[in-house]
Amino acid sequence: MLENNIEELPNGNLTMGKITSGFEFSCGIILSQDRRVTCWGSNSVVEIIEREFRNMPTVNIEAGETMFLGLTQMVISVSHSHGLSSQLSSSSLLAQQLSSSSSKSTLFVGFPFTSYASTLHGKQCRSQPDLVVYSKRVSGLEEALRIRRECELQGTTKFRRRPPLRRGKVSPRLPVPDHIPKPPYLSSNILPEISSEHQIHDAEGIAQMRAACELAARVLDYAGTLVRPSVTTDQIDKVVHEMITEAGAYPSPLGYGGFPKSVCTSVNECMCHGIPDSRQLQDGDIINIDVTVYLNGYHGDTSKTFLCGDVSGPLQRLVTVTEECMEKGIAVCKDGASFKKIGKRISEHAEKYGYGVVERFVGHGVGTVYHSQPIILHHRNESPGVMVEGQTFTIEPILTLGGIECNTWPDNWTTVTSDGSPAAQFEHTILITRTGAEILTKC
Repeated sequence: MLENNIEELPNGNLTMGKITSGFEFSCGIILSQDRRVTCWGSNSVVEIIEREFRNMPTVNIEAGETMFLGLTQMVISVSHSHGLSSQLSSSSLLAQQLSSSSSKSTLFVGFPFTSYASTLHGKQCRSQPDLVVYSKRVSGLEEALRIRRECELQGTTKFRRRPPLRRGKVSPRLPVPDHIPKPPYLSSNILPEISSEHQIHDAEGIAQMRAACELAARVLDYAGTLVRPSVTTDQIDKVVHEMITEAGAYPSPLGYGGFPKSVCTSVNECMCHGIPDSRQLQDGDIINIDVTVYLNGYHGDTSKTFLCGDVSGPLQRLVTVTEECMEKGIAVCKDGASFKKIGKRISEHAEKYGYGVVERFVGHGVGTVYHSQPIILHHRNESPGVMVEGQTFTIEPILTLGGIECNTWPDNWTTVTSDGSPAAQFEHTILITRTGAEILTKC
């Protein structure tokens, strides 16, 4: 007999229970006076839970849509203020479903509205040591999903956690020829605020945006060919710098809020804004290269995550799904479409694979100003506003293999995942048209 008890926890936490192969299962749920608890479970588990509570007139089960990983959301509530203590017994049907060797049934129990206590019991029915019971205090659904992914990854031979990222030596800032026009923010090392301006481009502005974005796309495409083990991100920066300046353009990141380099290079757990340095890329790394150019008074902005050498299957999948999320966000864009559709579509796709969508960093308007309105949220949101023909902005989701929380290094730029899990990002600048969106940075 194995028993794991969870004490009453503070609001906002969540616990996960999973049983596999040959075990009976029981779960007790106590609803507090707040009277609501949210659960996520596979359809078969939802059906059993609904049947368990069907004859209790004070209990209401609201089964929602299938949200992610094939799991359905339920909200269980009671109609009196004293709460309800109800035991889901280890009925033969529930035990059979959760203990079947062919079943991947999982039950998440969360409580954004209430505190509760839960007890998970695992009883071995056969002699084989197949028991997997996981129950831990965690914060938020993303964290529970991260733990589940960690458990799955640890069971594969192809995945191994990368050594923590360490900063190398940063070389001096590269010069830009005097004849190249400079963006106005170079007059100060203070990070500019996002402009409140909503730019709508005329035909001339669209032509200039196409030129800037086409150059950025070509530079990024070439930078990606440099990605291989033993190459330093500083070497990539030098090539990008030379390619941009030789085209008569200015590398937009250089000097923006004091940023010391011409490109951002974000490796492994670095979400974004990594500063190129002397660190050599390692076999199995992933690296996002973020290129922005300032050409004839207009910025073109794009990024892509590249694979370095022999990259593990889980990281390859993270990179692939991140690019798909960006593409799905772009697909909903057109004149008159609401901005919140972008975050909804990206989140729906990311959640199918259990990936976290970083909320701290956003897409933005781009044109004669580097960062302006509209702000593009990549997660579910209720932000107002609709797209207008002639707008140009970026869609640039960041997905992680773990939690979405982050820390910023003392350089005030390099931002890494708090739990050290890998992150991937893709970015395009798009133009809103009457019938859809034109990708300006597509090479």
